Amino acid sequence: MRTRSAPGDTLLDVKVLPRIIGLAGVAALVAAGTAGCASRNHAGGSGLITTGAYVQQPAATGQSTVGYLDIRNNGTADSLMSVSTSVGGTVELRGPDGRESSTILMHTVTSIPIPSDTTTKLVPNGYHLLITGAGAMQDGKDIQLTLKFAHASPVTIYALVTNPQNGGSSYFLN
Repeated sequence: MRTRSAPGDTLLDVKVLPRIIGLAGVAALVAAGTAGCASRNHAGGSGLITTGAYVQQPAATGQSTVGYLDIRNNGTADSLMSVSTSVGGTVELRGPDGRESSTILMHTVTSIPIPSDTTTKLVPNGYHLLITGAGAMQDGKDIQLTLKFAHASPVTIYALVTNPQNGGSSYFLN
């Protein structure tokens, strides 16, 4: 149905009006729903978001290897207290010993600080994970890491197993 209210007015299609109102309503709901997503974490709701997790494939099953990842903290300060894997073994939290020297010496730490509003990078010459005694890990496959924090709920993530010797990822190549 088409109507004209007065001479010279534009033509209004009454059938299209509800569709336009509906689309505007959907757009408003989408905008309102996504506005808060920047501050929410969809990986546990704790304000902690993990990215880029990977573990280097050990030379043989059970031998030591290392794991790296980034942890973004959009909430209050926290600490990473422990990590477990889906392939077993023991995970130690490692960090620089803090002594000034020409070489970086690492030691086991009881926790890794995760300050608020920052990204903490677990990297080869800083905090990282040392995994020993784990089961088989295959290049290109994922394992699960469960991170336990002092205050936030545990977060389980996938970490890609890589082998830099045959062209797989390396922290230094990414």
